[in-house]
Amino acid sequence: MPRKKIGLFGGTFDPPHIVHLILASEAAYQFGLSRLYWMLTPDPPHKQTQAITPFPQRLEMLQMVTADNPMFEISRLEIDRPGPHYTVDTVRLLAEQQPDSDIVLLLGGDSLRDLPTWRLHMDLVAAVSKIGVMRRPDNSFDMSALEEKIPGLTGKVAFIDALLQNLSSREIRRRVISGEVYRYYVLPAVYDYIEANRLYRKE
Repeated sequence: MPRKKIGLFGGTFDPPHIVHLILASEAAYQFGLSRLYWMLTPDPPHKQTQAITPFPQRLEMLQMVTADNPMFEISRLEIDRPGPHYTVDTVRLLAEQQPDSDIVLLLGGDSLRDLPTWRLHMDLVAAVSKIGVMRRPDNSFDMSALEEKIPGLTGKVAFIDALLQNLSSREIRRRVISGEVYRYYVLPAVYDYIEANRLYRKE
């Protein structure tokens, strides 16, 4: 029996937006995934100095955007264990739970560039079958320089093709703070939730 392919899409999702959904669905299609796990990070090690929306509110918003797609599932691998949470540990735990599956790790372009600084990055690359990179329109990569730091990386990386705009959670937060339009960059339920809870306001 052929091995299944499962995707791992981690992040703070603060807030989750339409580009997250577009990239997740494209990754599921282009890599032939049987399931895509959204890994909501409660306590990201690289954002210790940043203000992050409380975890329960981020979880509620992520539940809203994943609820209507049976292929999507919010994983509890990081929710149910104490932090800090490192991707290499999460991948190892997922591999133990899904021994009959190959893991496709989904990363943003910034994460790919920063990968040499990640904890046990060589072990992480070895533990996954593929690294799907969500490339934004303004992203560029020096793959030869990355390959020098992480031998074997180039053979694992595959770029995800999607019609995208340069949208990020950071930009949505900025728009909310400055009073600019952001309504149609998130799902209606997420927009209503942000407004009802007055998230991302200066106060």
